[in-house]
Amino acid sequence: MSSADSNPQFPAQGNPETVPAHLDRSTYPRTVTTTHSNAPIHLSLTYDHLDPTTALSTISSASSGANILFLGTTRDTFEGRPVAQLSYTTYPQLALKSLNKIAKDAVDKHELNGVYIAHRLGVVPVREASIIVAVGAGHRGEAWRGAEEILEIVKERLEVWKREEFVDGGKEWRENRERDSSGNIISKSGED
Repeated sequence: MSSADSNPQFPAQGNPETVPAHLDRSTYPRTVTTTHSNAPIHLSLTYDHLDPTTALSTISSASSGANILFLGTTRDTFEGRPVAQLSYTTYPQLALKSLNKIAKDAVDKHELNGVYIAHRLGVVPVREASIIVAVGAGHRGEAWRGAEEILEIVKERLEVWKREEFVDGGKEWRENRERDSSGNIISKSGED
């Protein structure tokens, strides 16, 4: 791994001459707000703190008897190794396109009345949220299943990359798709 690979930059302020637009913090948040089958969909990629109250108010409706909120937060260890923080990066045009498809598919499959997905970028310290998934549905079954499926597909497919930064100074890039919902390593076909 080259030194550039082991220490990528997450710029605090953009410089159009040196920072690609997708890493320029001044071009965020990037959001898509739309409607699918009468269900509002709000998608966001941001460097700002995530707000659960905004997520719930966005998906709440008179026809929703169940509103589910999931917050994914940075924990302080990974496989017994103390974590200082996580850093996330993305290519926003592709990620927002993927999020839109994931949200629309979930609305159709689970009859959701609203979907809110926000992913934080840049540095996310321990105990802070890196992702919010919120859904509203007529009943809790559809809401639970819809929210969980959205989260699992986001973890599996979304074009967001995570770097774990450890207290000892080590840094490792990770794919969310490497692990299941319980943190167990997913074996890839053909590997033992």
